Amino acid sequence: ITEGMIVPPLVDLGVLTPDGRIVKAKYDKFKQINRFLEFLDDLLAKDSRDTVRIIDFGCGKSYLTFVVYYYITEILHKKADIAGLDLKKDVIDHCNQVAEKYGYDGLKFYWGDIKDYVAQQAPDMVITLHACDTATDYALFHAMEWGARYILSVPCCQHELNPQLQPGTLSALTKYGIIRERTAALMTDAIRGCLLEWCGYKTQLLEFVDLENSPKNILIRAVKANIPLPKREHAKKESEALLHQFGASQTLHKLLTKK
Repeated sequence: ITEGMIVPPLVDLGVLTPDGRIVKAKYDKFKQINRFLEFLDDLLAKDSRDTVRIIDFGCGKSYLTFVVYYYITEILHKKADIAGLDLKKDVIDHCNQVAEKYGYDGLKFYWGDIKDYVAQQAPDMVITLHACDTATDYALFHAMEWGARYILSVPCCQHELNPQLQPGTLSALTKYGIIRERTAALMTDAIRGCLLEWCGYKTQLLEFVDLENSPKNILIRAVKANIPLPKREHAKKESEALLHQFGASQTLHKLLTKK
């Protein structure tokens, strides 16, 4: 999306002015959206299917969801079947009103918890932008259960490992609060990446946006692939070695191994 384009949902949501200029206070949000579209374009522009089915977990006010729908239908000229899920009912009601206003028939929003969500039809892609803490794990777990071809996830607030860390000889990593917090967050996403590989996804952890725009700047991009079994098993062992080293347990690992 370039400045000067009239994207009605972004005007309605206060990101663009009616003549397509970026609202100064929303510039970081606009930049995040465009960066996400770059990753999306890299996947879907090469995809031959006519309809793209997506579930957006933790959609919030749905800046991203609306633009993804616009991108697929108006730029790629494909059909989009997108479901957004969030815990805030008033936000969900508003998003449905906006979708109806713009005639986005393939875009629906639902109130509910990620961990309890049941898909009516398996999606081609699961996306999450800042799903908090273990909500990201449940989103990734569902995506793998459904065999989603693509996963794009920007994790947020990785608190689960922090209080568990017992690093033994690596105590320097937990001695200082800020280093402990960042170590726990990076470990969490490294474990998620390894577990995605174990489940047959070619996985990359990439910079989402510059740190000055958002500290939540790691994006997990996973694509279903034919990965040799030895490589998959090695990835699982890597995740478990890390958990063992620090005496911790992690939600996605527990969900996948039923531990």
